[in-house]
Amino acid sequence: MLWRAVLAAALVCAIGLLPWLSRTDPALTVLKARSAERDPTPEALLAVRDQLGLSDGPLPLLGRWLGGLLHGEAGRSWVSGGQVLPSVTQALGVSLMLMAGAIAVTVCTAAAVCARTLWLGSRRQLDTRRPGGTGSAVLAALPEFLVASVLASVVGVQLGWLPALGWYGPQWMVLPSLALGLPAGAVLGQLLDDLLPGAFAEPWALAAAARGVPPSSVARKAVRRCVPGLLPNTGLFVVSLTGGAVAVEQVFDIPGLGRLTLRAALAQDLPVLQTGTLTLVLLAAVASALARLTARLLIGPALHDGALQSLHAPAPPRRSILPLLYGALLAAVIGFGLPRDALALNPAARLQPPSFTYPFGSDALGRDILARVAHGALTTLGIALAVSAVALVTGILLGLLPRLCGPVADTVNAIPPVLAGLLVTGLAGSGPWTPVIAVAVGAWTPLATHTSALLQQERATTHLTATRALGATDWYLLTREVLPAVLPPVVRHALLRLPGIALSLAALSFLGLGAQPPSPEWGLLLAENQPYAERAPWAVLAPAAVLAMLGALAVTAAGGVRIPRLRRSASSHPGAPTDHPRGTAQPVPEPPRTPVFTPPRN
Repeated sequence: MLWRAVLAAALVCAIGLLPWLSRTDPALTVLKARSAERDPTPEALLAVRDQLGLSDGPLPLLGRWLGGLLHGEAGRSWVSGGQVLPSVTQALGVSLMLMAGAIAVTVCTAAAVCARTLWLGSRRQLDTRRPGGTGSAVLAALPEFLVASVLASVVGVQLGWLPALGWYGPQWMVLPSLALGLPAGAVLGQLLDDLLPGAFAEPWALAAAARGVPPSSVARKAVRRCVPGLLPNTGLFVVSLTGGAVAVEQVFDIPGLGRLTLRAALAQDLPVLQTGTLTLVLLAAVASALARLTARLLIGPALHDGALQSLHAPAPPRRSILPLLYGALLAAVIGFGLPRDALALNPAARLQPPSFTYPFGSDALGRDILARVAHGALTTLGIALAVSAVALVTGILLGLLPRLCGPVADTVNAIPPVLAGLLVTGLAGSGPWTPVIAVAVGAWTPLATHTSALLQQERATTHLTATRALGATDWYLLTREVLPAVLPPVVRHALLRLPGIALSLAALSFLGLGAQPPSPEWGLLLAENQPYAERAPWAVLAPAAVLAMLGALAVTAAGGVRIPRLRRSASSHPGAPTDHPRGTAQPVPEPPRTPVFTPPRN
């Protein structure tokens, strides 16, 4: 709790220094936010400084704000002049309602993704070498703001089935809940689908099948066995669905906490910005505590008794031609588009449909979309791969220190990507690497949380307890037992997050904080062509299809990630376990496999 309080205080102080770090005049920004037509005369700026106390500097302002919190007040907005706490509370209520709807969609989507594995695994027909689901990979790779735009324009405007704009009742939360919950459910479903084969291979599942336990009961127990390893990441999703849904709230005009925080950050309305960020940090702490408590309740005393089985036993790699197919298609798109000019303008060919001249069609300025997608792939894929590699290494290293990384991950995850981009801009200045740093700041949090959750369960496994009892050192257990079990699922998780890294960059570009025209970055392509989605849907579908192809490639390639446990003689490794009083080193035997008994049919 002390560590979390220190991190929250550091974050709030950094936000309080944002106007001075960004080297902009906060009086000018506030004046423009109040009235864009008013001339920023020296007298007007001086009046704003005197009214807000800006001449005193950031530290007295921060002290007065913190003093007001002790008395249950968060000050007044610099722009509207109203009380901050009621507006933040109202926005939080809207975001929590939207979060509840998105969680319901997330659970349903994850259940649909895992339905096939549950069906086959409960009937002992599961093949661990099968590739991951392509449909869920495509769904996970779709940008949330693109899904929101399509739902708003097609379902809300053209078909008129549901309202598309505003927030006036339960009907208005259906479309934004779908836009948020479908990609999140696809990611969580993929993570759960990765754990289920290990649960169905445990001795209890084999014994239950041999005794004729109903398959539905076995499936429920398998889900319960796997859920604790996903609950920490579920807590991160809860916070991201609340504060990170800025783009969706912008599309549907929802007065949520993310949109309120974004407007306060752009207007440098510090009281609203600090209160909103502190609310997100507290929400992250509560969600993380509930996730850990629920995980302990589901697993029970097995964490302390060392009675768990490893869910990540060595398995043959999944062999499939799908990764080669998706990789060849992606390479073909890039190869055919690179020789074309991505910046050539042709006003006579505006919004042309796909043809032999323009295979992917043209945009509103007559530029070749295929050329722009191919040239943007070099930047988007290169940056996404680099950020994913850094996030993987950072997540694994910090995940091995759960007491340190847990509060840090929760605090960093509570910062909306837009606010992170503004903070990075204030510290490092604006430039092409600003959105990259902003995305990299929070990209490691789900991987570190996943590593910590798997580490906690792996420490409580039976074979690790037995190996420790034989005299193995901590270094031997870490390198020969724990890491070979933890690394493969985390690496597969990192591959699943690869399209998400590209989507985060795309979301910043969509909100105007990433790449700037005429750059062919994929997120900027989606943002530029989104207003023409009804007239020229190919302008949006082409970059979205390439993003979906990248997600399918990442998911199918992740199925082949396996790191087998190395088994050497104990004499060749210092600190290996011994089972003889004289110290004669012996290799650790493999645990016996439980035979599968198939009852005869009537």
